[in-house]
Amino acid sequence: MHILSRSLAAAAVASVLTGPLALGADLSAGMSVGKPELKSIGPIAFGPDGILFAADSKSATVFAIATGDTKGVQPESCKVENLDEKIAALLGTAPSQILVNDLAVNPASGVPYLAVSRGLGPDAAPVLLRVKSDGALALVSLDKIRFSAAALPDPPADGLVGEGRRRKNPRLESITDIGFTEGTVIVAGLSNEEFASSLRRIPFPFKEVSKGTSVEIYHGAHGKLETRSPVRTFATFTIENEPHLLAAYTCTPLVQFPISKLKPGAKVRGTTLAELGNRNRPLDMIVYHKGKDSFLLIANNARGIMKVPTKGLADVKAIDSRIAGGQTAGLSYDTVADWKGVEQLDLYSEARAIVVQRGEETGLTLATLPLP
Repeated sequence: MHILSRSLAAAAVASVLTGPLALGADLSAGMSVGKPELKSIGPIAFGPDGILFAADSKSATVFAIATGDTKGVQPESCKVENLDEKIAALLGTAPSQILVNDLAVNPASGVPYLAVSRGLGPDAAPVLLRVKSDGALALVSLDKIRFSAAALPDPPADGLVGEGRRRKNPRLESITDIGFTEGTVIVAGLSNEEFASSLRRIPFPFKEVSKGTSVEIYHGAHGKLETRSPVRTFATFTIENEPHLLAAYTCTPLVQFPISKLKPGAKVRGTTLAELGNRNRPLDMIVYHKGKDSFLLIANNARGIMKVPTKGLADVKAIDSRIAGGQTAGLSYDTVADWKGVEQLDLYSEARAIVVQRGEETGLTLATLPLP
């Protein structure tokens, strides 16, 4: 059984509330009151008591925001058609100027939240939205709220590097995904170290932020060790009573890391469990359960939704040699053929996922779907 997925699923709340943060502590105590100065908003995840963690890759900072959204009755399902048009209308712009960067469900209330950019490029404005029980969208005001911030001590430089199509700003990948588990925010992204790919654990409530763990992987499709490609999305999963990260990379290795080895300044090599096909970028990932079985669900930009059984995960032989020609290897998977165009994904309940889907002609839709 996984500990927690990228955001705390409603089905896992009971296990969270028995942890060390549940001992009567006010998690917003010590937070500042004001407006968090987010320069961008990317991955988001929830902790207990309606605490939202928002990644600001431009400033290489994780913000903890006390939403005050701590109770509610979750509808059995949720659907918002023409999502991009409705967001654009709410923000006074065109649908072409909207990016939905992430989706997370607040386990305390069952409410879905959306991290959105208004505008494209470096001047895009960060926006946080919530989806009300009737499907209407509402702005989450960031004025005069309780918040705290954890600035990463070793982010990559802010500026364009490289040539041609490879020219990019590495700062925008300082945080590529975040999650919360057992009192700790886990952050994936790039650092300024030689092994630029980084995973770090930040205890919450925030006090200090240590250097990250530099990670390397064997990438079967490329036939070599890699240290500079960031984790794109991850989930947590317990293997033989030890918590692990299951992390997906571009092009598309699936790698496991024992969370206990993610120590400040350490260098760790992950175990490559699968090569899921090249020319593909993983977008989002959750773990869910059916009966006694657990599955990993991965959304991808080119290879659809992959359903990966986790049975026997501890016995999978690590991939340590080249997998040529775009072939797959290691853990097997099924493609969920009727889940088309999924760009964002989270657990909604024990029986349903919630997704942002892009139709070929209909733009974006937010919908809950029965878990496959």
